[in-house]
Amino acid sequence: MLNLPLNNLQTTMQDLYKELIELLEADQALIIDDKLNKALIIDRALRLDPALIKLLLTHPNIKKQFFVDIEGILVFDKVAFQRFVNTKKFLPNSYTQYKNKIGLSTDNDHFITDSREVVLVWPHKDCILEGGQTKEDAKRNEIFYNTTLAPDEIDVLTAPKVLTNWKRYDKDGETTPTKISKADNLILKGNNYLSINSLKARFTGQIKLVYIDPPYNTASTASTFAYNNSFNHSTWLTFMKNRMEVAKQLLKNDGVICIAIDDEEYAHLKILSDEIFGRENYMGTIIVQSNPRGRTINSFFATCHEYALVYGKNAIQATVNNLALSTQQEDNFGEADDDGKYRFLPFRRSGGTSTPDERPNSEFSIYYSKSSNKIIAVGGERKGKSEELYKPKDILTLNAKDELVKNVPEHFLSNLIDDIIEILPIDIFGKRRVWRWSDRQAILKSAKNDEFKIVIDKDKFTIQLKDRIKEGRKPKTIWTDSKYDASANGTMLIKKMFDGEKLFSYPKSLYTVKDTIQILTNLDSDDIVLDFFGGSGTTAQAVLDLNKEDEGNRRFILCEQMDYINLVTAPRVKKVIDINKEGSFIYAELMQSNENYIAQIQTAKTTKELLKIWDEMQATAFISYKVLPGNINNEIKDFEALTFEEQQRFLVEILDKNLLYVNKSEINDARHKVSEADKEMNRNFYSM
Repeated sequence: MLNLPLNNLQTTMQDLYKELIELLEADQALIIDDKLNKALIIDRALRLDPALIKLLLTHPNIKKQFFVDIEGILVFDKVAFQRFVNTKKFLPNSYTQYKNKIGLSTDNDHFITDSREVVLVWPHKDCILEGGQTKEDAKRNEIFYNTTLAPDEIDVLTAPKVLTNWKRYDKDGETTPTKISKADNLILKGNNYLSINSLKARFTGQIKLVYIDPPYNTASTASTFAYNNSFNHSTWLTFMKNRMEVAKQLLKNDGVICIAIDDEEYAHLKILSDEIFGRENYMGTIIVQSNPRGRTINSFFATCHEYALVYGKNAIQATVNNLALSTQQEDNFGEADDDGKYRFLPFRRSGGTSTPDERPNSEFSIYYSKSSNKIIAVGGERKGKSEELYKPKDILTLNAKDELVKNVPEHFLSNLIDDIIEILPIDIFGKRRVWRWSDRQAILKSAKNDEFKIVIDKDKFTIQLKDRIKEGRKPKTIWTDSKYDASANGTMLIKKMFDGEKLFSYPKSLYTVKDTIQILTNLDSDDIVLDFFGGSGTTAQAVLDLNKEDEGNRRFILCEQMDYINLVTAPRVKKVIDINKEGSFIYAELMQSNENYIAQIQTAKTTKELLKIWDEMQATAFISYKVLPGNINNEIKDFEALTFEEQQRFLVEILDKNLLYVNKSEINDARHKVSEADKEMNRNFYSM
């Protein structure tokens, strides 16, 4: 904290700002484009740059404020200096000066992990786009408002919202619903943070899987119609933190969250997820080859993969189902008998944990009879850890009841050379290894049922085991099948559904989402899959298609604010229902209040239009408590002097974000004009 006297504080602060600016301007290394660069100043201060420290020590007042004398040694308080330089009153731009003038300014000194702030909206992805813009190539400079709210501004922000514009769609077409049940799928239009907070009233502890594909925060060609990925890094993390904390509340105790991400934010998201869900609940990271061709626009390597971070709410209770075998995997099982398809695998372990020290119970002799071409006995455990192979004292066989018994007849030992061969788990380098199984009785029973094959190469005998084909396999952490190609089974799939039009950028492969849902939900239950970055509706299609294929009862909830929800998302789900001839969903929207004004501000073209909107806002909008409309009207010339984009940004900023949408608690307020039908549906929804 700065050591400033209480009297004449404002004057002293202004003098200190002026003195510091004049001092820093003497160092040309701190000037970029003829202006002092705030970021460069802070960076050098935090690195304790000798040149900067020497410069600051030349000014008595600056020296007094930012250096502490400890027994004759001056210590630079870089934290206090950083906070001072980082304030909005130091090197302010015209927009900041205008906000300060009318009293609309805040500070932020919190770390992300300690902050209770909420990032409410973000570039494009959470804004209402211009009406009629339906194609990605219809580009324009969309105004971006990244609204961050402090704790004292969100007292009613997360309260349940009124839902309106209800529709139901099934194979017979569209109708107006009069009730909603637990079995219904749901698509919600509205700010996704407010939508999932509204879901808490009904679905806390009820969601089996949260699958999300958030903006990746990369500078890419995706920064167009559907996405603008250019977040400030800390803002992006806060934005994710807000939503993941709510997602955790919605999950069942055995629920799982799966988050798609790329290299840009993977490491940071992993740390954030560890904090929210606990490192002990980290279940793994899947690497998906989503672009086999690789991105040629990358500077160094052609990136061809994405990640999927998987956490359980309580990993001990979570389960991961087997993944169905691919056609290529099935083809590996080229042998067949009366019991089905199989392949042969070496019975001797050769990978990890394959030595007697690691698996002492799995090193023993197996005895093979050349005359009968069968495994007829096994040996007892070996003793010792030296390279010398000790002869086992016991030989074990099966009796008539298939029970394991000791049997060491004289003829058995005498035939060891001529007919009976002792086979040991020794590798090609002569190293001691172990067998795949330690259960001797199981080995002898399987040998009796012809589950083994002995391979003879000159004087060496090895054992192979029939590996039977299974319905599925434990999912691996690398998914490389061609079906995960996001272009072929994402972009092209949607274009085909919409007669060749490209209405959405970079959707996930349908099969990536299907396989994720398959392994993380249960077939024989009513598991709910929540996707609050609904996008093109891939998650909904994956749920509907899976249910048709395996007769499951999974349900989906999608949340999306972008207008393409009515151009792509909902129409796509309708098409899937028509094709499958089964399934349904209920559509509803968060009832807008101040959000209506945001839409008007964003679509305005001139300052004159904005001034007209401002007049309407004064009459009917909910304005932030920090703003006195009279102050703005008194300084209207300063408002007009701002750039058009700054004017738009300002009008959005002064709206009370608590009231972007109508709170359910105000459903009977006549100003909101909620219909009786909507009131009944809301009562039905929130009391399900």
